Amino acid sequence: MKPVSLNTILSLVKYKVSLAVTFTAMTGYIVYTGYFDFQIIKLMLGVFILAGGSSGLNECQEHILDAKMPRTMHRPIPSGLISLHQAWLVSFLFTVSGILILYLSFGYIAALLGIFNVVWYNLFYTRLKRITAYAVVPGSLVGAIPVLIGWTAAGGFLFDSTIVFIAFFIFIWQIPHFWLLMIKYDQEYQQAGFPTIQQSFSPDSLKKIIFSWVLATSAFSISIPLFVRNISLIFFLVIFTLNIVFVLTFATLSFGKLNELSFKKSFMSINLYMFLFMVMLMIYHIIDA
Repeated sequence: MKPVSLNTILSLVKYKVSLAVTFTAMTGYIVYTGYFDFQIIKLMLGVFILAGGSSGLNECQEHILDAKMPRTMHRPIPSGLISLHQAWLVSFLFTVSGILILYLSFGYIAALLGIFNVVWYNLFYTRLKRITAYAVVPGSLVGAIPVLIGWTAAGGFLFDSTIVFIAFFIFIWQIPHFWLLMIKYDQEYQQAGFPTIQQSFSPDSLKKIIFSWVLATSAFSISIPLFVRNISLIFFLVIFTLNIVFVLTFATLSFGKLNELSFKKSFMSINLYMFLFMVMLMIYHIIDA
């Protein structure tokens, strides 16, 4: 068995994506507690390892398809940096370790949410996206679960209105996020055999659909006083201003020409919007604690 470098393992577990997942779990924890403590370190470790394991399992499942796309052909398995057997082993160890950390540190609810996410991502979404481009809609549930893990790990009730609001915000935010990716890499996805949204809609219709999701995300986020208790007027005005900027940034998706869009800029903007929204939620609850 050939040795595997740390860089290869980090690439296999998609450490950047896993860090983003960890960030959302941390948000759920801090929104509930209003502070940092030692427990959050264990939460971040458990979620990062579990997310990495789930990502690794996905790469094992899709290594043949990854080899067909320029964007993914240099990933560890198709590029030969790690054998398929080694990748399965690393991914399995990461997954089990992450679940154990969550269970031993925070109990069965956090662990069960983690298990659900692995199953939903690897057994449901990974297969469904080979059938339909609309798989991103149920698949977006994967991104909403980590914030619930953080909230329940801190001792929060799973169906509290505050965390349900944040989870649903993340859920609807992901759909235009993933469709932008699908537009940018449309030819590669089709080459690998994945159905894409551009096969079903004209460019003009597609722009309107994506912009509609952007509007829905924005409209839902400014309904925050209905779900999060004791929101101050100043905080609401900051959120409202952020959404005005966000919507104006994406106005060209409905009114511009598709081939004139800077997808990199659009993709970065929607991610920055989500990041700032979550950071403001954490800061507000830390100050308010």
